[in-house]
Amino acid sequence: MDLSEITPVAQDYLKAIWSATEWGDPPITTKGLAERMGTTAPSVTDTVKRLAAQGLVQYQPYRPVTLTALGEQYAVAMVRRHRLLETFLVTTLGYAWEEVHEEAERLEHAASEAMIERIDARLGHPTADPHGDPIPTADGDVRHPPGTTRLTEAAPGDYQSIRVSDADPDLLTRLRAQDIAPGTALTVTGHDDDGATTALLDGEPRPVVIPAEDSRAIWVSSSP
Repeated sequence: MDLSEITPVAQDYLKAIWSATEWGDPPITTKGLAERMGTTAPSVTDTVKRLAAQGLVQYQPYRPVTLTALGEQYAVAMVRRHRLLETFLVTTLGYAWEEVHEEAERLEHAASEAMIERIDARLGHPTADPHGDPIPTADGDVRHPPGTTRLTEAAPGDYQSIRVSDADPDLLTRLRAQDIAPGTALTVTGHDDDGATTALLDGEPRPVVIPAEDSRAIWVSSSP
């Protein structure tokens, strides 16, 4: 069995299970999968049981769902497809970064492996997508930037934004309007009790207040 032999639904589940823990969050539960996939808990349970029978996940009732080695291999391959397609849509077709997630979700199941590799070569083998998520290599290597933390947890000081979650297109639109993207330099001056962050962006003289919801979606690293 190879990646092309499992259904698009199975591919989506494997990608969701892997992505849930990529940036330090705990393994996802069937309830979490139901919320992410927009379906019911019984439907998720049925699907996860089928994936377990195929040797792709490890499942026990009332416990988080985890991937087997084979399941992780397929999940990373799907993540690679998704992020290369997002990058292609932005850099070559002129999409805004809030527009590409759903497009890539549709295209990743139809694209052949040969097309994905040609896109990778045409783009010059990029290492991160437009949101700052690392693009796995063809052999499945995933390299995350060291020393990253959520903006909500960053002590006062100088940072560079590394990654912005693409889960909410409206959030991405707001951040684009503020010129906050991977690579943006910012100086954190403080946080309020609700988790909002006050920061100076790229040396601007006036600080901005980044709401708690937006701050939680931004990962930063200390400026060199």
